[in-house]
Amino acid sequence: MTLAVDLPVPARVLAIGAHADDIEFGAGATLAKWAVAGAHVTLCVCTDGSKGTWDGDADLGALIAKRQEEQRDAATILGALDVVFLRYVDGELESGPDQTANVCRVIRETRPDVVLGHDPWQPYRIHPDHYHAGMLVTSGIVAARDPHFFPELGVAPHRPDTLLCFEPGKVDHVENVDGYVDRKIDALLAHRSQWRSTMAIDAHPDAERASFAEKLDAEARAAGLRAGLRRAEAFARIDDI
Repeated sequence: MTLAVDLPVPARVLAIGAHADDIEFGAGATLAKWAVAGAHVTLCVCTDGSKGTWDGDADLGALIAKRQEEQRDAATILGALDVVFLRYVDGELESGPDQTANVCRVIRETRPDVVLGHDPWQPYRIHPDHYHAGMLVTSGIVAARDPHFFPELGVAPHRPDTLLCFEPGKVDHVENVDGYVDRKIDALLAHRSQWRSTMAIDAHPDAERASFAEKLDAEARAAGLRAGLRRAEAFARIDDI
């Protein structure tokens, strides 16, 4: 398989994730690199994050608000200029026509050259929200490009150039992110409500934050080995969409 390295810096980018923090895990360093280079980066989060805690007594309204605040803070660290929240119930995301219309609207309004999202074809994927978010990216792109899909939205069609799927089942593209992994780590650490459940930062936060950062750096170094790079993020790439 031919491995492609580095797209030209896109003018406009849209990254779509199931939950707050998914985009940062999948493509945070790439987005930071492009933002520094002048790309207009928009993040779109599909769910409200209302199940994103291990605290059975949590105030879920407060949790939803907190996760949105954290996502905005993370976006600022990455250099993203806009954050869109679709606010579907966490754990109950579907990829039907109503949800597709909303994603289509976001694509038409933001008019990205490159879209990034979960790989819906990753084998043995366990979280249904990740699967449905990935399917919404593909169905949303198809709808956004053709005028007879959802004309009631009143927004002109738009066809992106490239889809990059993060968490890829099959890697055929990498982005050189040497120098940007620290930005990814800082953006993820902005999701403080997820420290315990997602990042294993709890009883010994200083040591555990350092361990989390080293794990992410090791993943970037491993991805870079595919193309002789110091650090990279890996994707499945679809062109001519």
